Amino acid sequence: MGMITTLTRMWLTRSVKPFVFQNDYDSLLPFEDCRDLGLYVHIPFCKQLCSFCPYCREIYSPEKCDRYLDALIREIHLVGGQHFGRKQVTSLYFGGGTPALAAGRLGEVIAALEEHFVITQGIGVELHPDNVTVPVLQMLRDAGVTKLSIGVQSFQEKYQSVLGRSPVDSGALSAALTQVPFETVSMDFIFALPGQAFADLRADIDAAFQSGANHVAIYPFIDFSFTSSILPAMEKEKKRLLLDQITRYCLEKGYTRNSIWTFSSEAAAGYSSMTRDNFLGFGCSATTLLWNQFKINTFSVEEYCKRIDGGTLPTALTLRFTLRQRMVYYLFWTAYSTRVDAKAFQRFFGVSLRKMYGFELGLAKLLRLVTERDGVYEMTLKGAFYYHYYENFYTLAYIDKMWGLLRKDSFPERMEL
Repeated sequence: MGMITTLTRMWLTRSVKPFVFQNDYDSLLPFEDCRDLGLYVHIPFCKQLCSFCPYCREIYSPEKCDRYLDALIREIHLVGGQHFGRKQVTSLYFGGGTPALAAGRLGEVIAALEEHFVITQGIGVELHPDNVTVPVLQMLRDAGVTKLSIGVQSFQEKYQSVLGRSPVDSGALSAALTQVPFETVSMDFIFALPGQAFADLRADIDAAFQSGANHVAIYPFIDFSFTSSILPAMEKEKKRLLLDQITRYCLEKGYTRNSIWTFSSEAAAGYSSMTRDNFLGFGCSATTLLWNQFKINTFSVEEYCKRIDGGTLPTALTLRFTLRQRMVYYLFWTAYSTRVDAKAFQRFFGVSLRKMYGFELGLAKLLRLVTERDGVYEMTLKGAFYYHYYENFYTLAYIDKMWGLLRKDSFPERMEL
């Protein structure tokens, strides 16, 4: 896996230089001139830790959560207070963990962000199905939340059992969501579980839209090295067939494909924190992507709070991009939406996409991985599968290594990818 990603990186960056992360950071983050800037906030607490989940999280306690939120608000002011006036941003997303465990204080966090930023495209929060109750939903809506992402994973007990989760009551979800409506209600499902068939996923998709969702996300199961999951990976051809069947079914139903594995029943419904040109991240493990750098915060709640108490940023590692590295990063995550617009690339980098990657785009068209119309390159079903397939290599070669290291060392000296 590492060889595939290394060779791809070397070819696309036209360099043997790896991605080098170092234990340094800018005290003043250069985000003032960033266009389409997004915001992300990480709440790492859960009532129980699921074996398949790779994200930064730990067992919830009210005292630790309150201390963390106090530090989080101070981090927001440390970063946001560096610049005069309020910066216009796109969306704000709360991820975790289980952010709804802090539902009573999310309003404070949002208010702190709004002292420094004008949020123009809504506020989203991830929820465990157990949190989808009228009191919690009302607190979230009163705080300004407009989008929900509910981690259902599967409505079927056989898969809930495999994942170590309790059954999900679709009727209770529907009742609560009817009483407290939101602009977007997304439900997440895991795809490519052992023995999973198209009929299983079709039933989950249908149940989601019947239960009040207007958006679904069908994420692939990935076996991270540092999780305790023992689930076997699905074979490549079975996975491809399943992804094609899911895609065709959703398109035949009239749903809009928003990304590689998300579909919506309403044109305005969307939920993704991944396809942003630039974003600021706050909290443990949160990442920040700016024009010339990518940085990630420490994974340790204790060390995070200590850094903030000392008046310094909790940055663990920083990558300083070369121009070609930044282009590859941009293209990889923009392609997650299944399309790349050459005009948008030129606006962002000031250079033609065809000039930089004309050969690769021509080859992709020849192999029927993409089609092109008026400078917009769109993935075919074949292209979407191979993007998904490569994304698995990328995740295990890069994200797995990074997150694995940061779980062991709060502030490592250096890392190369």
